[in-house]
Amino acid sequence: MTEPRSRWSVIAVFALLGAVTQVLWVTYAPVTDAAGRYYDVGDGAIGWLANVFPLLYVLLAIPAGIVLDRRFGGGLAAGGLLVAAGALIRILGDGYAFALAGQLVVAVAQPLVLNAITGVVGRYLAERDRPTGIAIGSASTFAGLIVGFGLGAVFPDDLRTLLLVQAVLAVLAAVAVLAVLRTPAEHRVESPPAGLGALRVAWGDPFIRRLCALVFVPFGVFVALSTFTQPLLEPAGVSESTAGLILIANVVAGVVGCAIVPIWANRHGRELVVLTASLLVTAVSCVVLAVAPGVVTGFVALTLIGFGLLPALPIVLELTERRAAATEGTAAGLMWLTGNLGGLVVAAVTGALVSVPAPAFLLLAALSLLTLPLLRLFSRVSTSSPVRQRTH
Repeated sequence: MTEPRSRWSVIAVFALLGAVTQVLWVTYAPVTDAAGRYYDVGDGAIGWLANVFPLLYVLLAIPAGIVLDRRFGGGLAAGGLLVAAGALIRILGDGYAFALAGQLVVAVAQPLVLNAITGVVGRYLAERDRPTGIAIGSASTFAGLIVGFGLGAVFPDDLRTLLLVQAVLAVLAAVAVLAVLRTPAEHRVESPPAGLGALRVAWGDPFIRRLCALVFVPFGVFVALSTFTQPLLEPAGVSESTAGLILIANVVAGVVGCAIVPIWANRHGRELVVLTASLLVTAVSCVVLAVAPGVVTGFVALTLIGFGLLPALPIVLELTERRAAATEGTAAGLMWLTGNLGGLVVAAVTGALVSVPAPAFLLLAALSLLTLPLLRLFSRVSTSSPVRQRTH
């Protein structure tokens, strides 16, 4: 029997929505000073417009995953509508309350959107195309960060226009998602367990638990470096503008890596090799930054970290999609939950060491190395409980 064809148009529209959620997340990061003047608040208040995203993700990752497992189309549609609603709320008034309310609404939507990566590819792509689809969906989230920072550079002192442009993007993405969801899912989807059964099934799988443990540090290291690269490199003479360029190079390298590395790893069965290499590259790069911080080492180290570390996300999500079947939304929620927890914890510890850059970078290197033994445990579990058969 011929397998139903892949619906790449659905993947493209989903990637657009995923990118827009990240654009809205980092709206105020590149224009912190201008936003503070616009709303007449301090930098701390502006920071909370971004901080609510990981905090709400930790709270909502599992409920969102259960919703997607039970009512995938409705859950993703709700995510798209909430993204648009949040962006529109931000332009309803000039007060800080409108900005915070809009960010909170988008933050609620984010788990419904990002947890849906595995569900979208499982429903609309043939099995042989799913690693590529997950790579595209993951890369789009990082590309959204680049677009967000780019828009901030285009409108550095015109916050009102910046918010209007982003609202238009959000509405277009939501409308497009509602349109493509009318396309029937042609690939078989197993019925999930009722109630909290999906969570029990997903967490009860040792393979999934090992994957959760595996994403904690890589995600945390990336968030920590994204948050504190500028102050950590400042004592070495790296300016704020140069640090921004280094971070852009980091994310661009990550987008390129997401488009190449996971697909190669899947085709050759080298997922564990790639994850091992990414942790080693991260550890060595952080040691270099601890010993010889500077503009050149910053660019080289952060670019290598981006190319090696960010593809770990689509690799883990692709393994989750192949393993989880009926509970893929909940399992993906567990991955994002653990990753965001890692981001909060590792970034908090790194922030406490921001005045002593060398120990901070060495800590990140040590955490990366300490994660390597998990790969051996993960390998044993994956051998005793084989994943669904690949299709080439």
